[in-house]
Amino acid sequence: MSESQQLDADRIRTLLESEGDEIKENTRLFNTERYDAVKAVGEDAHEDNRSQARAIKADAIERLPELIDRTRKAVEANGGTVYVADDAEDANQYLAEVADNVDADSVVKSKSMTTEEMDLNEALEADGFDVWETDLGEFVIQVAEEAPSHIVGPSLHKSREEITKLFEEEFDPDESLDSAEKLTAFAREYLGECIDDAEVGVTGANFVLAESGSIALVTNEGNARKCASIPDTHVAVAGIEKIIPSITELEPFAELISRSATGQDIPQYLSLLTPPVDTPAIDFDSSDEPHFGNGDAGRDFHLVLLDNGRREMREDDDLRETLYCIRCGACANSCANFQSVGGHAFGGETYTGGIATGWEAGIEGNDVAAEFNDLCTGCSRCVNACPVKIDIPWINTVVRDRINRGKDPGFDDVLVDGLVPDEEEPGTSLRKRFFGNFEAVARIGSATAPLSNAVASTGPARKVMESVLGIDTRRDLPAFRRTTLREWAASRESRVADPERRVALYPDVYTNYVRAERGKAAVRVLEALDCEVVVPDVGGSGRAPLSQGMIATAEKKAETVAESLLTYVEDGYDVVAVEPSDLAMFRREYEKLLPEAAYERLDGNSYEVLEYAYGLLENGADPDALPAGDGDGVAYHSHCQQRTLGLEGYTEAVLERLGYDVFTSDVECCGMAGSFGYKSEYYDLSIDVGKTLADQFEGAAVERTVVASGTSCMEQLDSLLSPETRHPVELLDPERQ
Repeated sequence: MSESQQLDADRIRTLLESEGDEIKENTRLFNTERYDAVKAVGEDAHEDNRSQARAIKADAIERLPELIDRTRKAVEANGGTVYVADDAEDANQYLAEVADNVDADSVVKSKSMTTEEMDLNEALEADGFDVWETDLGEFVIQVAEEAPSHIVGPSLHKSREEITKLFEEEFDPDESLDSAEKLTAFAREYLGECIDDAEVGVTGANFVLAESGSIALVTNEGNARKCASIPDTHVAVAGIEKIIPSITELEPFAELISRSATGQDIPQYLSLLTPPVDTPAIDFDSSDEPHFGNGDAGRDFHLVLLDNGRREMREDDDLRETLYCIRCGACANSCANFQSVGGHAFGGETYTGGIATGWEAGIEGNDVAAEFNDLCTGCSRCVNACPVKIDIPWINTVVRDRINRGKDPGFDDVLVDGLVPDEEEPGTSLRKRFFGNFEAVARIGSATAPLSNAVASTGPARKVMESVLGIDTRRDLPAFRRTTLREWAASRESRVADPERRVALYPDVYTNYVRAERGKAAVRVLEALDCEVVVPDVGGSGRAPLSQGMIATAEKKAETVAESLLTYVEDGYDVVAVEPSDLAMFRREYEKLLPEAAYERLDGNSYEVLEYAYGLLENGADPDALPAGDGDGVAYHSHCQQRTLGLEGYTEAVLERLGYDVFTSDVECCGMAGSFGYKSEYYDLSIDVGKTLADQFEGAAVERTVVASGTSCMEQLDSLLSPETRHPVELLDPERQ
């Protein structure tokens, strides 16, 4: 393990120990509540809102220059001022001038990620202003002098006991703050006085309505309204991407944002303000009691719209979707890695979670994104969670590719570049090229097995692999098969004389070279259901290089695979895949890698093996051709990509139809995630994620057969549980023992 990898491993272990429990509890609660809230409103209604919201954001970003101009005119007509800031320094300087012009001593703020991006607090404090965060979570991390760990819940990583200790040490209250109620009451009183004393109030804006110049604030605390209405001067700060045309377009976002963020049907406060508000300024210096008045003083309003790289992101076809983000944090809450380590690992200068890569790359640059980008495993769980359907895994992959290409190649890189069979430019690390070219490794390993397996498992070989490639010695290595699935299939005759269907069974790299038994089982199951089966001589789908950010290589492999498989499709074959991650390539990622016609043809004619078996049984195939379950227990874990595609139900249905008693895990991720679980700096995190699944299966595994649909899931479960994990199709094998 290199020194930098060791530092990453140490940092992750520290965060797992110090913040992991609180992050897990809170993010998993938010994620569960989101599922419940979506179920309550109805999947169809929720999907309709998502589609509407995405269309509105796409249109707004397309029309952004026009909408900025409309916003300026509306705000000025209301009596306010609009300032479009080029960058954070420009915005901070403007806010300092606003505060200085009203002789302010104190500034109060409600929660705003955009002002976090600007480092506004530090800039104003450097100019001599007192600045107070009035959101409770932001107040906690301000006192602790820490960065937010979550877009929505900045202090999710802290327990109540930690906050009590922090506040008692900092403020020395008269009585102990040993309950949530006491902490909240203390903060309310303390910050209430700060708001009363402040001359300037700063808020964010979840949405800016161009037609009226209004801002929409979505909060669970009343502090934002107070910051906007009590100080004489109100400054709202928002990225230029927050503008939507009018209040008409706000409806789907109002339905989505709280459900996506915390699982609430509606937020505690949805405030629509068209500042400057009409209410007069409040005089808190009255000798009797505060009253409205302050003479004839009116209110002053400034809307600061921040660019800070957003216009460039708008012109970037791959980063553009980042601007659709509504800052709900659903991508973080749904991410297994984030659930374990939080945003202090899975985040950059400002933003956290899956979408952080796009924001940090666009605002800070690829070097900042590179610090955490590899924590995204491309599992795609965030795809269905995002309320505006941003393809977050693709953004992470694109940035990873740019990080690879942005490195200066050394002599070793140039040497490696001449030896590896990929399309990458020099600069991509040796480790990434190793994992991205795993198909070539598997081909050699299979051709030389069992010697290759024996040599690779020796102590010296493992130490070399750890030091050079960062492959953790605690992980068992895959054992290559001397006879591949393709070779086995080519050596036998079809067992179906008069087939009902014809199938091209896709031999993914692992099924072909490592887990051939599941491929053989799939062939026999499909034949038993009256399908003619061929196993094409075709290479990897491109999943491995894509996971390493090697897009050019993935594209080349996609073209080769599609050319081969579409020949079978034209001849009337259905394409069936055993490994869900490869099927996801055909149905999702190939949209980015192939011409539209080729993608649509393959997408429309490819199936997961249990999905296909379900269809055959529903259309008259004889279930008696497959072995009966006879009430045997099965503990089933579905692959992440399979869940994203909505396919896990087919496996359950087939197994139950054959008489199995199926217990399906509700744990969404096993933590292995392909090459991720092999890497030394991520091993502890991978195991931490997997432990939740193992704990759920530990009791069930004693009396049930453990089955999992994906390669990485099977490997993780094999390492965490004593029984050997099987693929569900193996239970259907007519020749199973």
